[in-house]
Amino acid sequence: MKYLSALAATIFALAIWQAIVSLTGLPKFILPGPALVAETWWQNRWLIAEHTWITAIEVVIGLAFGTILGVITALQLANSRAARVLVQPMLVFTQALPVFALAPLLTLWLGYGLWSKVAMAVLIIYFPITSSFFDGLMRTPSGYLDLARTMQASPRAVLWHIRIPAALPSLASGMRLAAVYAPIGAVIGEWVGSSQGLGYLMLLANGRAKTDLMFAAMLTLGVFSIVLHMIIRRATARMAGEMR
Repeated sequence: MKYLSALAATIFALAIWQAIVSLTGLPKFILPGPALVAETWWQNRWLIAEHTWITAIEVVIGLAFGTILGVITALQLANSRAARVLVQPMLVFTQALPVFALAPLLTLWLGYGLWSKVAMAVLIIYFPITSSFFDGLMRTPSGYLDLARTMQASPRAVLWHIRIPAALPSLASGMRLAAVYAPIGAVIGEWVGSSQGLGYLMLLANGRAKTDLMFAAMLTLGVFSIVLHMIIRRATARMAGEMR
């Protein structure tokens, strides 16, 4: 049923898009219709697939590194008051910095290759992962902790057998958000400096007034993000059910 609803919503959106194109009579280089975009996508499918593969590699690596760093940071924050005093304000401060201001610096430091885009993806997902997992660690049900104290469990045992399992649903939520944000970071990095990837393809198409190709690249990015989110949601489904 949910797939039928999604299909109906997609058809409705395409119909609205086509209606706007038909009623306004806008030139194709300003707003191409969905049929033209689909035709352009098919004609350039191998080119788009090549650039999608590059962006996918950047996103997956960034998602992996961001998750690992976020989990480690959250554990440190949960277990150390000094870390919360020193690191937490810095995390909030980094979120106040415009992403576009950091992208040129990362390109300057790491070059135009893969790692500057990975770093952008990591920066964007690091805070949601850290914040979600940290909140979960700090909201362990008091009944579990009281039982652990009664059984004289060590702090390490409490962390590994109670607090972390209880926080897994929060971590799963953060990972689902990260799956949506990571492609944004990679594409921003590609906009600033790259010769490959969907972000580069969008800029190239825009500079040559190939709006239909730019739309095709954007829609491909959107579909990729949806698929990635579905994969992460399935992968974390069991995790989200822990301790419930």
